Amino acid sequence: MSNSFGNIFRLTSFGESHGPGVGGVIDGFPAGIEVDLDFIQSELNRRRPGQSKLTTPRKESDKVEFLSGIFEGRSTGCPIGFLVQNANQHSTDYDNIRNVYRPSHADYTYTQKYGLRDHRGGGRSSARETIARCVAGALAKLALKQLGISITAYTSQVGNIALPHDYKAYDLTLTESNDVRCPDAEIAEKMATLISEVKAEGDTIGGIISCIIRGCPVGLGEPAFGKLHAALGNAMLSINAVKGFEYGMGFSGVSMRGSEQNDVFYNTEQGVQTRTNRSGGIQGGISNGEDIYFRVAFKPVATLLQEQETVTIDGASTTLKARGRHDACVLPRAVPIIESMAAMTILDYYLLNKATRL
Repeated sequence: MSNSFGNIFRLTSFGESHGPGVGGVIDGFPAGIEVDLDFIQSELNRRRPGQSKLTTPRKESDKVEFLSGIFEGRSTGCPIGFLVQNANQHSTDYDNIRNVYRPSHADYTYTQKYGLRDHRGGGRSSARETIARCVAGALAKLALKQLGISITAYTSQVGNIALPHDYKAYDLTLTESNDVRCPDAEIAEKMATLISEVKAEGDTIGGIISCIIRGCPVGLGEPAFGKLHAALGNAMLSINAVKGFEYGMGFSGVSMRGSEQNDVFYNTEQGVQTRTNRSGGIQGGISNGEDIYFRVAFKPVATLLQEQETVTIDGASTTLKARGRHDACVLPRAVPIIESMAAMTILDYYLLNKATRL
């Protein structure tokens, strides 16, 4: 179960950072969906390493090969199998950490849980596993497009440099116009400068990605244990380096009174709507038809190109300076991962909702 995500629309992923490849099997994808292979590859290209000076220089084409479930350009309703080959592993870069626990990594916990670990790039704990999520997310996006549902994420903060307004103040079509994936060009340049400075120091930095889901119908989610925001939170917190999730007003809403925060209903030609959307498009765990928006906090990458104190697997004190190719900030490459996990969640809950009423 720990390698599978979803209920009806379900992804099971496999592979490690320095193994032969990463892939997955998708079950429950509706039949008859037109599969745009170029779009799916473009989503992987947004995630792949080596795409700019701000990302890890590891060169991978991340070309996806579909093995089943697609015939003459459409989904068949059968399991969709796919594989992305690893082509540029430098496994020897990790020889110096074979018997050492990297600070804030999963090395110690994995070893205690399983009795061994793949030290090459973190093995299964590597963010390279998210390739499978982007393939599944791209397919989910294609299905959601037919339902009029769109998902857009962007970098809203790097370190202490943050966009001052919410998503409505920006033209989100500009998100892909710069390497940081921030819709404000001036602030994006400041973010890029900060990332470059941190990278030159051998250090890392975190930030926040914001995401908006538009066109989501009323009724997705369950009132108790299957709340839609809980499902989205679970999806986001399963991503490497994610440390926080909030939707709607989130933590900022605690300083408001109920009379200030409540979203008042009113009737329109399109039906019942709310005058404000402080709830973030979800009330009582169920989508209300308004925009769903949330924010995801990423910690700084744990791998530093600086010397740090640590211990060996035998408990002896030592120092470690990591080698290899690493991101100084994961946010630019994490934007498509956030979108993918959101798309998978919404499609899964849409399909679940089809079973609640005749």
